[in-house]
Amino acid sequence: MKLITRNTVEVVTIEELKAKIEAGEKLKGYIGFEPSGLFHIGWLVWANKVKDMIDAGVEFYLLAATWHAWINDKLGGNMELIRKAARHVVDVLEAIGVDRSRLRVVDAEELVSDKEYWSILLRVAKNNTLARIKRALTIMGRKAEEAELDFSKLIYPAMQVTDIFYLDLDIALGGMDQRKAHMLARDTAEKVGRKKPIAIHTPLLTGLQGIGRMNPDAVDEEQHAVEFKMSKSKPETAVFVYDSPEDIEKKILRAYCPAREVKFNPIMEINKYLLFSRPGFKLVIERPEKYGGTIIVESYEELERIYREGKLHPLDLKKATAKALIEMLEPVRRYFEQNREARETLEELKKAAITR
Repeated sequence: MKLITRNTVEVVTIEELKAKIEAGEKLKGYIGFEPSGLFHIGWLVWANKVKDMIDAGVEFYLLAATWHAWINDKLGGNMELIRKAARHVVDVLEAIGVDRSRLRVVDAEELVSDKEYWSILLRVAKNNTLARIKRALTIMGRKAEEAELDFSKLIYPAMQVTDIFYLDLDIALGGMDQRKAHMLARDTAEKVGRKKPIAIHTPLLTGLQGIGRMNPDAVDEEQHAVEFKMSKSKPETAVFVYDSPEDIEKKILRAYCPAREVKFNPIMEINKYLLFSRPGFKLVIERPEKYGGTIIVESYEELERIYREGKLHPLDLKKATAKALIEMLEPVRRYFEQNREARETLEELKKAAITR
């Protein structure tokens, strides 16, 4: 229970998960990802949960949602590039220590080649209204009205629900931006005679640009997922896992980090969800004696307290965070330096990102 639920925002429902564990059931879980470009640190939040799931004994599927990325106009709809982006994600998971032999990687192309998949999809569609499907479109990072321009967008939520039913899953893992798809699956399950999945949601990292002048209390979950989360489509908002130490430092030092403010503060979120999520991590904040001297923060709760109280300057927090993040990502940089095939795929995706 601890491994499966740590560093999550919610579990729907915790009672269902507990019952399955206590019954000794062999659990099957998955996460679907759109192969849409380069891997940024926001994705490390769910990647670390994949490690937790595997360590907890969950039979875990990683679904490369290639068709979904095509529907969502990612990488210009170039399926060859989309497939390479899928390989890039698997490379990064290996680089951070996910045991590839215990992870079942499935391509959406395998699923859609089975007529049973489309039979399930049609049953999902017949048991939901158009309005219900449109409400779930934010899972694509899109607003409901965008379906008016391209009908294929409406197929996407039904496909995501079908993925879950087709793989016969107990657990659906995803960021909070995937909540509506998971709730759609739970609402539809009994109607089509399928297992109701337990939905486990991880937080979304706010992009480095923050939320600007907006009042943090006025930003809702949906707006955050569509406009303010860290995104590869807005590279200026993201730290990528392969970034050089110099680039990481520049990006972090330029990032939004208002004094005393914790909510939607990307620097605080990097500490909470990435740095302090590692066992035994301590944040070393080096400062001249006239500004309080060097301090060692041993928990995120302590960091949040002293930052709220104004005892820690944003610049000092940024410098310490940049240094810790550079150290955390060193194995990933080394992996791409030493693995020729992974490096070539990365370079091709970088070129594609520049030309688009």
